[in-house]
Amino acid sequence: MRKIKNFINGKSTSYSSNNLEIIDPSKGEQIGEVVNSNQEDFKKIITSSKNAFEKWSNITPLKRSRVLAKFKTNIEKDLDNIASIVSEEHGKTFEDARGSVIRGLEVVEFACGIPHLLKGEFSQNVGTEIDSWSLRQPLGITAGITPFNFPAMVPMWMFPISIACGNSFILKPSEKNPSCAIKLAELFQDAGLLDGVFNVLNGNKDSVNMILDSRDISSVSFVGSTPVAKYIYEKAAKNGKRVQALGGAKNHLIVMPDANLDQAVDGIIGAAYGSAGERCMAISVAVAVGSIADELVERINNKAQVLKVAPWTDKDSDMGPVISKEHKTKIENYIDIGKKEGAKLVLDGRNLKIQGYENGYFLGPTLFDEVNDSMKIYNEEIFGPVLSVVRVNRYDDALNLVNQHQFGNGTSIYTSNGEISRHFTSNCNIGMVGVNVPIPVPMSFHSFGGWKDSLFGDHAMHGMDGVRFYTKQKTVTSRWPESIASGPEFIMPRN
Repeated sequence: MRKIKNFINGKSTSYSSNNLEIIDPSKGEQIGEVVNSNQEDFKKIITSSKNAFEKWSNITPLKRSRVLAKFKTNIEKDLDNIASIVSEEHGKTFEDARGSVIRGLEVVEFACGIPHLLKGEFSQNVGTEIDSWSLRQPLGITAGITPFNFPAMVPMWMFPISIACGNSFILKPSEKNPSCAIKLAELFQDAGLLDGVFNVLNGNKDSVNMILDSRDISSVSFVGSTPVAKYIYEKAAKNGKRVQALGGAKNHLIVMPDANLDQAVDGIIGAAYGSAGERCMAISVAVAVGSIADELVERINNKAQVLKVAPWTDKDSDMGPVISKEHKTKIENYIDIGKKEGAKLVLDGRNLKIQGYENGYFLGPTLFDEVNDSMKIYNEEIFGPVLSVVRVNRYDDALNLVNQHQFGNGTSIYTSNGEISRHFTSNCNIGMVGVNVPIPVPMSFHSFGGWKDSLFGDHAMHGMDGVRFYTKQKTVTSRWPESIASGPEFIMPRN
């Protein structure tokens, strides 16, 4: 049975004797335990991070980028092993896990360009013989609190850019699957990273509160549910921290009557049921416009029924289990609620049993039709393999659904009409938009973040937003006067 400690100052160590269980969701059995950190663990991490920041921030961006480049190489060499670690503790298929690691690796690649990304602006002669320029400097100790659904990708949205900018970073991963964070820390250390620049703090909510309450930590990055995102945003900001907190989602995919239906159905199937729906960019609402509805529902139902639900060790698996017994029960309760609310349950994924894995947390694809915007299953994030189909008569009705929802994370539209596409991308109140693309996750050199209750704070993840978030800007105004003093001036300087 594996025993996961913290990663402090380049070593696996912990001071707490309290541990939390690590459960294999495919079997419903304990496969390890992870330390639930105490105040002594936290004090050691803060001391380590402080000392490391003083040294690391004075290393040139070019030298920092070379360490990141070696880290990238280490990940590439160990890619399949990292994906296996993710799959075993999360349950997602191996190829899905591998793809998520690669998406995180792309942020490391972006961060390798930090010497260019940190360049400031220069203006000559802003006044007579006066020059002005800007520069970006690191914040200090930064922290990230990350969810269970992407134990490699989401942390890599954060720490590579922070560390490239010259900060030290404390990662608090989900206690449900902590092994990947330790592996990434070890690979970074092997790349030549200074001890203490990247520390890992394991534990439950108590560890989160230690981070939020600490005056030594300058910023907090978070991805998770909206209630927790609001809590982190409010508490961290109250303690003087810079915050980027990504919350929940209820992503709509609009299917217009002129859409390529084969492409739309394939896109919906993958986006709704991939990773058992445990993605913040999963499509959980399909909006059928006009006459397309009946055929759309029929095709989704037919394709969903033949999806293979199996453990990650089965190479033919399309989707694995959900993360925990409690989460499985929560999803099943939402299905009950949907039936009681009057939605038509076309496909019921409950009571799925897999031979040899009877205790696993498996759910089959679930499909609701005739859902409306007053229903709980429409308004709340289920975070599981449950798709709701809403029928509307016109494009305007579909757009209103998207814009009136409390969440504004991602959305997509399938259409052959360029005018409709342009109108939708310009007028939807959503942070990330796809056109004939089911999951519009931006590449690493663009920023990832939603609107409304899907993002708290004014910075999104990675891209230039990430560089701006992990640095503070300084503007310098400089003059080298002649030796003869001109005397004091008592008016506001002007040209």
